[in-house]
Amino acid sequence: MRSSPDPRRLTIMLVPDGSETTRTITVSYRRLRAYAALFSLLAVAATVMAGSWWYLAARAARAGELEREVEVMRRDRARVAALVQRLETIEEQYVGLRAMFGSAQTDQPSGVWLPPVSAPRPGGSEPPRRGSTIPSVWPLTERGFVTQELHGSGGADDHPGLDIAVASGSYIRAAGGGTVVDVGDDAVYGRFVVIDHDGGYATLYGHASETFVTLGQDVRERQVIALSGSTGRSTGPHLHFEILVEGDPVDPLELIEQPG
Repeated sequence: MRSSPDPRRLTIMLVPDGSETTRTITVSYRRLRAYAALFSLLAVAATVMAGSWWYLAARAARAGELEREVEVMRRDRARVAALVQRLETIEEQYVGLRAMFGSAQTDQPSGVWLPPVSAPRPGGSEPPRRGSTIPSVWPLTERGFVTQELHGSGGADDHPGLDIAVASGSYIRAAGGGTVVDVGDDAVYGRFVVIDHDGGYATLYGHASETFVTLGQDVRERQVIALSGSTGRSTGPHLHFEILVEGDPVDPLELIEQPG
């Protein structure tokens, strides 16, 4: 059985201000419900469209950020590639420098001693001696290359020791056991260390980039005391090494044998 249409009506009477005539609008409840449903659909559609617009706007902003990040990463990758190229060049130069100084890798122990230790260095030929000893050990773990020997007779151009060219950052070790009696910076010698070996013997190590000992410290023979460098009056990385007997310089090559 069919239901009868809803007979109810909504009547709206409009009375314009200052006018004697009126206007009446009559809308059935059925049509009113249809208008309400349509308005609801339009509101939902507007809400969805507004949400979609905000979402797309946020995605667009994020896309711009991602593009900038990609550009930064691209530049960083280019810098890394350039750095790798530079490191390869430096490595080649370093290998060539070590070959020139005759410091190719061998199976022989370097004789370096890095304190503190509780036992002799594994693989070393002999443990470093304690106490004061006459300088007898080459002052570098690298062979190096003697560029200037001791010479002079008291003049301004005298050279009281050995200049040994070696790569910057190489280990400088004590030529004998003793006590550090001077360490610091000098306008000529740069960063330097002086060790008293008793018996009138002393050694000086100059132009270091770093020193690892303090005034009054006892050091062992072969103990690393500094790193080579080019501080002070220097034209390139090297070690200036002196042996003094009763305060007078003597030829280090008379007491110390240069590695072959």
